[in-house]
Order: sequence, then C-alpha cells, then structure tokens
Amino acid sequence: KQPPLPLRPSTPALLMLRLASSRSAALGAAATRTQQPMSIRLVRVARAHSTQAVDEDEVAPVRPEISQAANMMDIGTRRIFNEEHDAFRETCRKFYAEHIVPHSGAGGEWETQQHISREAWLKAGEYGLLGINCPEKYGGLGASILEAAISWEECMYAEGSPSGPGFALHSDICIPYILHYGTEAQKEQWIPGMCDGSTIGAIAMTEPGAGSDLQGLRTTAIKQEDGTYVLNGSKTYITNGWMSDLVIVVAKTNPEAKGSAAMSLFLVDPKLAGFSKGNPLKKAGLKAQDTCELFFEDVVLPPDALLGDEGRGFAYLMEELPQERLIIAVDTQARAENAFETTRAWCNDRVAFGKPLIAKQTVAHKLAEMKTAICINRAFVDQCLMLHHEGRLDTATASMAKMSSTDLAWKICDDAVQLHGGMGFMWETSVARQLADTRVHRIYGGANEIMKELIARTCKTA
Repeated sequence: KQPPLPLRPSTPALLMLRLASSRSAALGAAATRTQQPMSIRLVRVARAHSTQAVDEDEVAPVRPEISQAANMMDIGTRRIFNEEHDAFRETCRKFYAEHIVPHSGAGGEWETQQHISREAWLKAGEYGLLGINCPEKYGGLGASILEAAISWEECMYAEGSPSGPGFALHSDICIPYILHYGTEAQKEQWIPGMCDGSTIGAIAMTEPGAGSDLQGLRTTAIKQEDGTYVLNGSKTYITNGWMSDLVIVVAKTNPEAKGSAAMSLFLVDPKLAGFSKGNPLKKAGLKAQDTCELFFEDVVLPPDALLGDEGRGFAYLMEELPQERLIIAVDTQARAENAFETTRAWCNDRVAFGKPLIAKQTVAHKLAEMKTAICINRAFVDQCLMLHHEGRLDTATASMAKMSSTDLAWKICDDAVQLHGGMGFMWETSVARQLADTRVHRIYGGANEIMKELIARTCKTA
C-alpha cells in the first residue's frame, strides 16, 4: 500500500491572496496565451479547501528541490512554485484523496465500468480544477499553466496514480483549441459547461489507419451548398469519447488537396443524428479511463461547427501539440516519483533474511540510480514548465520532455515492480498498475520515434 501523501513540513497553507500582485508581467505577446492574472475565484477556491491559517508576516522558507526533500511529493518543494501555489496544491490533493482515490484501484467501480462518474466531473468543476487557466468570464480560474500543472501532478501523486480522470485532456488540450481559434459565440456556448464539469470534452484525431501520421486521415467533412458540412468516417482510441458531450473532430474538408491544406477542425455534438459511439475499449492499462471509438455517418454539421478557418486544422494541431506533450511529460514524471516513493517505503519496511531490503547493497544502489534519474529529469521538466509559462516552449523542447519523461517513467515503474518481487506483479499492487498505465505514454501524443525525428531536425547545421 502506498504511504500517505505528505503535506508541507512547516509552511502554512497560505491562500492565494498575493498571487495577483506577485505575478510577473507577461513576456511578450506569446506569453499572454498561457500567463493570465490570478483570479479572485482561485483565491476563494483555496480559502474554501485550505486547512491551515494565513500568516501574512511569515517569511517564506527556502524551497528544497526534490533531491533534497524527505519525500519527492512533499508540498513546499521546487523553486518554480511559491506558497500560494502550495495552497492550491493542497486543494488538489484534498480533491483527489476524497473524490477520486476511493473509486479507483484494482477492481474498483471505475475500473469495472471503464470510466469515471459524472459526479466526479461535477465535483472537479466545483473545486475549480477544470479550465484552471481559462479566463474567468467563461467560468475558469484565470490562473497560469503552473497551476494547471499542479493539478496534473496531483492526480499522479494520489494513491496508486489513478488512471480514470481525463481532466487534463479536457481542460488543457480541448479548451485551448476553442479559446484560441473559436468565435466568441463558440466560446460562450461550450466553455462554461466545460469549466463546471457538465460538458465533457474530447478531441478526435486518431483513426484506424492514421495515428502519428495525421495527414493519412480519411474522415471527411464536405461542405454543401447551404453552408452545412456532411461528416463521414471514424475515429479510435478517443479519450473521454464514451462520456463526451463535445468532440473536436479533425476531418478533411478538401479530399483533393495535398498535405496540411486538406484538414479542418469541427465542434461536434454527439447528439447529432448519425453520430454513434462504440463501447469503451478494453486496454492493457489505464483501465478506468474512458476510451472508445467514434463513428460518423452522414452527420450534418451547421456552418458554425467549423472551428477556426477551413483548411487550417493541421496548423492549429501543430500549434497546440507542444502543450499536449508537456502534459504527458509532467504526468509521467509525477508518476515516476510516486512509483519511487512507494518502492522506497516498501524496501525500508520489507524484511528479508532478517534485514530490511534497503540493507542489501544491490537494492540500495538500484534506489540510488532511480532517484538520480528522476531528479535529473525533474529539473528539465520544470524548466519546460517555466518556458511554457513564459510563452517560449518550442516543438523540439516539448518533444524532448515528452520522450525523456515517458522513457524514464517506464524504466522507473519496471524497476519498482522488480524491487517488489512477486508482489509487484499482482494487479492490486499500485506499481503493477503504474507499469501498465505508463506504457501507452510512449505512444500517444506522437510516438517517441516521431519525437526523435522532431528533435533531430534541430541537430542539422545546414
């Protein structure tokens, strides 16, 4: 069993009363998309769920990095965060412990039904954990990518790294497409419901014959004389697809065009005639996460379903993919930290041949290797978070973070299973589920082999 998650050793849970004044100015126009003023609502969220008193006069302590902390998941670590972030992290930690963990785990109700409940989505909205960096006028918190990253991490820090919630994809992949490319009417129609949890979002790119090669898409949306579009085709491996109330569909609007000019994005309501969903897919991991196929047969889309400009879909995808890959990097880095702490506790408590496992040099050295690799990658992931916070994260750097973090998590989870021995291969043991859940991260968001191609382009001198 995973040891209880620690709170900060001494720092009180200061509310986010000072974030508005302490927020640094946006660094150029690009930064304005990811860096927004802290909202009054975020202050209220922290106040509602904080368990400690405010001491405005307390001097902020020096923040250790995770290599120096008693536990990698301690609240109060890492220089990219401050005490106001810590208070928000407390809110996230409380939410996952009270509303997600009890329904997760081996044989839990969500794993059995292969999706989480509607109630969990609504509760996440109530806590302010959906649309965190979305403007307040649409129902979001108006916070930055750093607060969003805290919510991603805390899901993975919760006991067993619950696999069910698709909150990050919904909030930080789907909503940005609408924010950045949608009309004001589209934003007002869809985003408030996505922020309160009543509207669940999904994005449908992958097809049976097109994964990393998006230009191989076969789904079409053909414009009619009356301005409507007729959508035909299918999508597969769609996260949040089964429960979705809105799907951003990537389709070809000009099948005769070559390359990226053929693609457009559409906001599709699953209630439309001709739209059908396959049953949740049975996966090797992420068993509680909603994943299914979607089918479109002569689905008539109104003209205002088009998201952005026709023929610009591929460009929009390329613009947003760095954030998606950063989410995967943050997710898997946190999962590795969780698996390590679970394994460290096991090796200190488990007695073999009259001594704790940690007393064996082979075991101690393996833990030392794991900790070192995790701490090195954490420094890079945090650097990428700050780059994105400042509007400076590029495709190659995001690809490095995604590749390095997913490879690391797979290795750490595999080592964790090995150090647990036979118990590590039992599904009820959290490290077994973490190993299974981690494998797909090297595939989705662009396979790691594709990441190498993107990174390699920056290595050429001519």
